[in-house]
Amino acid sequence: MGKCLSCLKVPPPAHQHNLPHHPSLQHPPPRHEYEQAREVSESGSSLSGVEGRSPVPPPDTQSNGSGKNSVIISAPEKRSFYSRIPPLAKSASNEVRRLSSKDYSEAKISLLFDQYKDSSCDFILSEGIECLCMDLDVKPEEFKVLVLAWKFGAETMCRFSRGEFVSGCKALRVDSIKGIQSRFPDMLLEVQDPEKFKDLYRFTFKFGLDADAGQRILPSDMAVLLWKLVFSQREPSILKRWLTFLERHPNIRGIPRDTWNMFLNFTEAVGDDLSSYDDTEAWPSLFDDFVEYENDQLNQNITKDHKEESE
Repeated sequence: MGKCLSCLKVPPPAHQHNLPHHPSLQHPPPRHEYEQAREVSESGSSLSGVEGRSPVPPPDTQSNGSGKNSVIISAPEKRSFYSRIPPLAKSASNEVRRLSSKDYSEAKISLLFDQYKDSSCDFILSEGIECLCMDLDVKPEEFKVLVLAWKFGAETMCRFSRGEFVSGCKALRVDSIKGIQSRFPDMLLEVQDPEKFKDLYRFTFKFGLDADAGQRILPSDMAVLLWKLVFSQREPSILKRWLTFLERHPNIRGIPRDTWNMFLNFTEAVGDDLSSYDDTEAWPSLFDDFVEYENDQLNQNITKDHKEESE
């Protein structure tokens, strides 16, 4: 990393040499590279740089003053049969370094966590969460905060551990308040995907449980608040009637995980008037009670309307 490749240099032209003719020489002058390459080209081989070269001129001869001739062989310029590799561009090297570098500083993330963590433990608790939300210019009960907690993988409400905060910021590639703020539009766009929203929805149930108390069932009042929050961006048509049903039946004290998870499918499966609800399917019994309650309400309204018309 950080080193550029050196250029492959082409060897310089060879110097001319005068080879005196001597009668005792039994062998002809050595064949040169260009002659061998020419023969290979003529025999059908395709070597770049050799094809199309003009015929080799005969060696020049001149008198050396003694009546004998000396042969002067001019060595042609040698050429490499390999393409010259251009030097690695400086801009490309900088791009490699840029892509491999981090857009955030883990040290800055840790310092940011320290600004909000509780003095008695290594967690950001409710007071620190409020200060963090104030600096992010959001309210603690906003949908954005729920999405942020989802991205951080928070185990429980009103608490961020150091590990959750640091890993969450690293996943978002941010190390400052402004950085987190800049990611809100992307996070909101992400949960518009049905599968991502489903993951957020299921996370919300666990997020609302009191982990320290070992809760496994979400209290009904907390469930109502979280349903309002998680559906605040796109509210199902039956949500208000469902929440009214829960509030009017105080005997329903808790919502199990299966009921919470199935409610998302329930909102997608039934129509606005619950006409497509099939009680033979494996729905939680609480949904059967809700549909029965809604039908009773509808029948009472019809009976009331008839009485008013007859009077």
